[in-house]
Amino acid sequence: MLEKTGRLPKVLLAFLLIGLAAPVAEAGEGAPVGRTQSFWLHLNSTPVSDATIEIEAKRRAHIVLNAWEGDLLKKLKAVNPKVKVYVYKDLSSTRSYACKRGKDDEHLPAGLGYCDVRKNHPEWFLEDSRGNELSYSGYEGHWQMDIGNPEYRKAWVNNVVATSKSTGFDGVFVDNALYTCDAYHPGVCPAKYPDNASFQAAYKGMLAEMRCGFAAAGLLSVGNLTNARLQAGGWDAYGAYLDGAFDEWWLAFSSARLLEDYPEGWRRQVAEIAVNEANNKMTWVQPHFDAGDSKAFRYALASLFMTTSGHAAIAEIAKTDGYGDPTPWHPEYDWHLGHPVGAYRAVASKVFRRDFTCGLALVNANPTGSPAVKVPLHRAYQDHEGKTVTSVSLPGTTGVLLRANCPATPSGSLLPPELLPPDLLPPDLLPPQFPRP
Repeated sequence: MLEKTGRLPKVLLAFLLIGLAAPVAEAGEGAPVGRTQSFWLHLNSTPVSDATIEIEAKRRAHIVLNAWEGDLLKKLKAVNPKVKVYVYKDLSSTRSYACKRGKDDEHLPAGLGYCDVRKNHPEWFLEDSRGNELSYSGYEGHWQMDIGNPEYRKAWVNNVVATSKSTGFDGVFVDNALYTCDAYHPGVCPAKYPDNASFQAAYKGMLAEMRCGFAAAGLLSVGNLTNARLQAGGWDAYGAYLDGAFDEWWLAFSSARLLEDYPEGWRRQVAEIAVNEANNKMTWVQPHFDAGDSKAFRYALASLFMTTSGHAAIAEIAKTDGYGDPTPWHPEYDWHLGHPVGAYRAVASKVFRRDFTCGLALVNANPTGSPAVKVPLHRAYQDHEGKTVTSVSLPGTTGVLLRANCPATPSGSLLPPELLPPDLLPPDLLPPQFPRP
């Protein structure tokens, strides 16, 4: 227990060690609080060298492959048995390009084969009000299925479970959990689901069926909930049936378009992580920006640290659907900021700060181009370039992570906030019994 003088007991002070890093958890076993996790979506079937496998299997927390990449799965698991590897499956379409000469491919990008469904269950193809079957605009060979049909749901779940388990995947990356009835065909809704309410009700039923089947089989599920920020309660409604959720367009839509704070912007996307952390679920976020854009990267990463408690993962992308080689690995991914000291808080209008025992995250979520805000710090920190700073000036839509000397025990574990000397805590976070400067 801390003494009221604000000093730690001498016996504890005697064995405090100072360092900037702490032991790093292996990918796949859950990153400790205060350290970044990253994922890799390998969906374009590009060749992967043994050298890449050796590196990525050890440092990525999650990897997504196609159903036909079982050999790559085995190589990844041989390097690191703990890394979680998922198979890609589209929830709401079947693919005609995966049917050749009347026979479906052995390994499918969707849950069910086009030729089999066409022959045996043509009623599963969704139609518009004129009886035309619906396909995905801009994605050739994607035919929309009736996710509200109980027989389709059962067949999809049974086939995905059987094929995923037989190959050895840990879970399923479920693409296209859609929110709007005219998704992929603007202005045209299925006759069976003419509005968003009925459409979303059908998806919740599909996800509930999937959850039961996956849980029984021991499969994890991560769903693509893109555009949930535009649907009040949408993230929670679908995420309730999943082990994790993916936001494909998170905070950075391009280097020139970073999302500022407004009801459907920064605050809602940061809240996605908070909701999942509270429910012990994963969140994968994917900002879009040009290679080498440190401004966009730091804005996204610092925003992630506003609410993550260790279950969130990040990987940027420079080109839409550019899912080949692993995304860049940044030095900041190896930093350890320690334990969070409370929730994030506003230190100026739309400028937010979250303290950790070994650092802090700062974000200015005002619009791009707005004036810089100077934030004084309560102690010295090191910035992304290794420079010592005691204050930071942040323009709109920028962010920063800062590191500080980090108290640790002789075993190498980091001290929790309640055992920190008060001079390492921000004045506004000091308990009432400690005098403020």
